[in-house]
Amino acid sequence: MSGASLPSYSAYPVVQAPMAGGGSNPRLVTAVGAAGGFGFLAAGYKTPEAMYEEIRQTRDQSNKPFGVNLFMPQPQATDPSAVAVYAEQLAGEAAWYGTALGDPDAGTDDAYEAKVAILLEDPVPMVSFTFGVPTPKVLEAFRKAGTYTVVTATTAAEALAAEWAGADAVCVQGMEAGGHQGTHRDDPLLDGAGSGLLALLPQVREAVRLPLIAAGGLMRGGQVAAVLAAGASAAQLGTAFLPCPESAAHPLHKQALTDPVYTRTELTRAFSGRPARTLVNRFVREHGRYAPPGYPQIHHLTAPLRKAAADGGDPQAMSLWAGQGHRLAREASAGRLVELLVEEMQAAREAVA
Repeated sequence: MSGASLPSYSAYPVVQAPMAGGGSNPRLVTAVGAAGGFGFLAAGYKTPEAMYEEIRQTRDQSNKPFGVNLFMPQPQATDPSAVAVYAEQLAGEAAWYGTALGDPDAGTDDAYEAKVAILLEDPVPMVSFTFGVPTPKVLEAFRKAGTYTVVTATTAAEALAAEWAGADAVCVQGMEAGGHQGTHRDDPLLDGAGSGLLALLPQVREAVRLPLIAAGGLMRGGQVAAVLAAGASAAQLGTAFLPCPESAAHPLHKQALTDPVYTRTELTRAFSGRPARTLVNRFVREHGRYAPPGYPQIHHLTAPLRKAAADGGDPQAMSLWAGQGHRLAREASAGRLVELLVEEMQAAREAVA
């Protein structure tokens, strides 16, 4: 990444976001790295063994640096009765798709400690964290292992918490971002109250001294240039990379990004129990207003429904994660997309020079 404040892991300040549950895979990470960007594997929802296998495959395919993203363990604060009521509401969906609902008590820590142990024993260049801040002890252990650490933040206060704990950098996530909002505390009273990236970035820049990676709705190189001018050292893009042939996203998900049927995105708890930005489909319209706070319990509950819908070719019950700029998605290889972003970024810089 360019910029004196971040390690020189890649030629360009373009980061391919970790996309848990689809998108990120060794093939995509390798292609992004080969083109001069920096790619992330997503360890969320995977077993420690599956995470390590993807790391091994990435190393076999490329000698370029890459990162791994971890989900922080979630507190046991979900109301079981609220989850049970939501399960009753979804009974008709389960019958329609011919599947049972998942077990909401399938686990809340995403095997965090086991994944940390693997990454400390066999380090990768960068590890990022979502849904909270690791302990100073964990961050120091990664530093001693030679791993650069990044914590996702959606407010200046969260960025300060990351700095105090000893993180090396902050990923500043605006509310335009597709997929889950990486808030450190899931407070229903704050649903929809987040800041847009260009409003949030200067606030975080003034609050902390750490390097910043900007994320949230970025689809074009001109936007990359804008966030770099606003104080970021790199730009992280997820939705932009979803349509790439190297992406592991479901074909229906890729098609939906530019399908005129989907006119808008929305932050919803319908699929996972945590606010996440998705294309608005039937499932969101019918169940979003009733979904209780309850991550990852609701995620486990709806997982079989989402899989059955995908297997049956029905995007109306799939979690179609997408940022607000999804209509700007381009069908290009990951390498060509990095090239386009860099060309557009340079043109934007020259236009204001």
